[in-house]
This record gives sequence, structure tokens and C-alpha cells, in this order.
Amino acid sequence: MPEQLSLILGADPEGNAVSQAMKLANRHGLIAGATGTGKTVTLQRLAEVFSDAGVAVFAADIKGDLCGLGAIGNPQGKVAERIASMPWLGHRPQAYPVTLWDVAGQSGHPLRTTLSEMGPLLLGNLLELTDSQQAALYAAFQVADREGLLLLDLKDLKALLNHLKDHPELLGEDRALFAGASAQALLRRLATLEQQGAEALFGEPALQLEDILQPDRDGRGRIHLLDASRLVHEAPKVYATFLLWLLAELFEQLPERGDADKPVLALFFDEAHLLFSGTPKALQERLEQVVRLIRSKGVGVYFVTQSPSDLPDDVLAQLGLRIQHGLRAFTAKEQKSLRAVADGFRPNPAIDTLAVLTELGIGEALVGTLEEKGTPAMVQRVAIAPPQSRIGPLTEAERTALVRGSPQAGHYDKAIDRESAYEMLTARKAEAPAEADAPAKAGGKAPAEQPGVGDLAGELLGSFASQAMKTAVRQAANQLGRQLVRGLMGSLLGGSKRR
Repeated sequence: MPEQLSLILGADPEGNAVSQAMKLANRHGLIAGATGTGKTVTLQRLAEVFSDAGVAVFAADIKGDLCGLGAIGNPQGKVAERIASMPWLGHRPQAYPVTLWDVAGQSGHPLRTTLSEMGPLLLGNLLELTDSQQAALYAAFQVADREGLLLLDLKDLKALLNHLKDHPELLGEDRALFAGASAQALLRRLATLEQQGAEALFGEPALQLEDILQPDRDGRGRIHLLDASRLVHEAPKVYATFLLWLLAELFEQLPERGDADKPVLALFFDEAHLLFSGTPKALQERLEQVVRLIRSKGVGVYFVTQSPSDLPDDVLAQLGLRIQHGLRAFTAKEQKSLRAVADGFRPNPAIDTLAVLTELGIGEALVGTLEEKGTPAMVQRVAIAPPQSRIGPLTEAERTALVRGSPQAGHYDKAIDRESAYEMLTARKAEAPAEADAPAKAGGKAPAEQPGVGDLAGELLGSFASQAMKTAVRQAANQLGRQLVRGLMGSLLGGSKRR
């Protein structure tokens, strides 16, 4: 039987256990394969092994059946036969400590973060902004910092944008970044985001990382599942952006751990292609950098997708454990992709990797582990060990019972709306000095209404708008790289600070 702190995956054709040392689990990994080949059950098995080792797990439940981790398994048929073929496994049907989360708060604890914590770079990616719109958003966040305006939810940001439209002088030298058209476009994008149900993602109480890392009372790592069955289809950008934020927060907050006998957290990113689809190049480069560096914080990142080609090459090169379920190749392009997958493993003279890829049955995979020194081991054909929890979803009653019995019950369930930008700006508007109307009452005109001033400003802006915007956007792009002090990858560029 493999050593205790091992990630036990299954058995080779001779019935020998196939595993990887748990101390290498922070070298990340990949679970890939066509639909229906067993990726979800493999993910479930890995989550159990991590939990048994005292490692916390955070995963997205895309199809709604991963939550079976919270119920005792009842192996039958071929599953029972496979368990019997692995006597060294010590299989014992059991439920695992599971915490359920849901952005909408319907099938789990509400999952929130704040706009201030997310920052303009990630928010801009979520809103799919142009360069000029991104520059305007960055300028708005700069004003919020200077004015002490806390941005917690979407109404805070909308209030700030409208306030800046009425008081552009607050922008100072960033005034050129905040064109009226960009402000209007930002407000429209925020309205679209609300229509997608993303408003529920922003607010308080925000998710605290210590609640994810806290072990269960019996010492097992808790398994945190985000119900993404609707989110990934209705608002895939929201799903991807939240996971990117979580990765960034972990990198920013966790201390360096060096070499350890196990990680502190295993992250599973299902539908991983969504993390990179349409992502700006600068953000993708930062993401690749964090994936490379976060392993020293004791975090293992596992991407789950249909094909390795869904991930950038620089990310693939950093993945230690590779579990490849069956693939199908009907076209010349698919056959070329199949060869690329086979070439990604260290060759094994005993098997034809390319041929086996199309022969694998459900629950079988080609597995490339890491040897003790961290070098890739030869690829093996492996029958994945069945999970000890239920294969299949929970009932509504079981899900409700899990939520009520969770350590987080009552803490996140009720939203808190404390004083922030919206309340502060509303109060300022209500307390505007009465003397602002004095010139009009005296028969005079307010400064902004003096003849020709508005026209002159319009002429000046029209004359210099094009050149100013080009320069401003260029400056904003540089500032995003040098001065971003919160949100994604901030600490990589000079030390991020939490508000």
C-alpha cells in the first residue's frame, strides 16, 4: 500500500496502486476528457483524498452532482466490482464535511465579495470594457480612494459614476480619462450585469478565506462547493471572474510556506476554458504568473476541462499531475489535437499512448504523476478508484440539512448594507449648501452659466479630445501595471493592501 500522505488515484492493469506524494500536490494538475468519460467522479475522488489528509478543498459543482460528497456512498454494480479489485484501497462508504455556496443564495450560503476587493482590473474584465472604458473605471477607483468612498456593491459604483459626471473637477488630472461616453457605457454595462443576476455577488458580509481553510471538527479538510449549475450557463463571465478573484486573494493573503508535507488548499476549476476565454493578454499573463507562484503558498490548482488545448501553453507547462480520460477524434483537427495530448506525457514503452487515448472506458484514464524529486513519471493506464461518498446529487432535503448544519450557518445568510459610497454621496447631495442658488435668486448667473464658458469648454475639449484620450489611455495602462494596489495580482507588482 502507498505511503500515508499520498494522493491515491487508482490501480494500473496489474492491480498495483498508482499514487503521487501529497507533498507534490501543490504542483497543480489537470483532469481532462470528453463528456461522459468520468471527469466529475475523478474530481470527487481527489476531493475525498485531500479532505482525508486534512487539506481544504474549493470546487465548482457544474452539473449539480458533485454535492454527493456530502452523503454516504452506496456502491453497486461495476463500481462495487472495481472496489473489490482494489483490496488495498480500504474503501469505506462515508459522507464528507461539505459546505455549499451559491452566488444567488438559493442552494447554499450566499457568496459575496466587494468591488473594492475585486478592484478595477478584474471588474473591467467582467464588464468586458474597451481600453477607454477601462481607463475611466480606473480613474473612478482613484477618486474613490482619494475621497474615502468605499465601493462595496454595484449601487456604490453607479452612484460614484453619476457623481463624477456632475462633478468632473474631482478627477483632477485624470479628467481626460473620464469621457462622458465612457461613463455612460460603464453604466450600461453595470445594468447588463445586474440583469444577469451578478448584483448578488457584490456586498457584505464578504467571503473570508479563513472560513474556507478552517478544518472540520474531526480534522478532515472541509470541501466547499460552489453551485455553478446555473451561473456557468447564464453568466459564465461572472463565474470565471469570481474564481480569478479567489485565486488572487489567496495569493495575496496566504504566507509563504516553503516545502511542506501537504498543501493547505486544493482548488478545482471546472470548465477551465472560461478562465482564459476572452481574457485580455495582460490579465492572462498575470494569471499565469500567479499559477506559477502560488504553489509556494501551499495552494494546488487543478483545472478540469475537455481538452488540454483549452489552456494556454504556459499554464499547461506548470501542471504536475495529469489525468486524461478518453478523447474522441473524428476530424483531422481532432486527430492532430489527440497527438498533442499523447505527446504531453512522458512515454512508456509498455503502452501506445496515442492508441490508448481512444480506447479508454468510463472511469479509466492515462495518468502522469510526479516522482519524488518532482520529475514526470512515465504515463500509466489507470482505473480510477471510486469515491466513498455518493455518486450523484443530493436531494433538496439533504441539501437544506447541510446548509443548516454548516459552520457558516447564520454568518453569511443575511446581507449587510453599511455606509459606503452610495450613502455618503446621497448625503452630500442632500446637504448641498443653499448658497449655491444664491446668484440665481439675486438675479445673477452662476459661474457655469456665464455666456460662452460652456461653449469655450466644449471647443477646448473638442480640440484636444483625441490627443488627450490617446495619452490618457496610455498612461492608464502603465498605471494599471505599476500602481494597482488591490485586486488581481496587485501584490505581484509592489504589495497589495486590503481596505
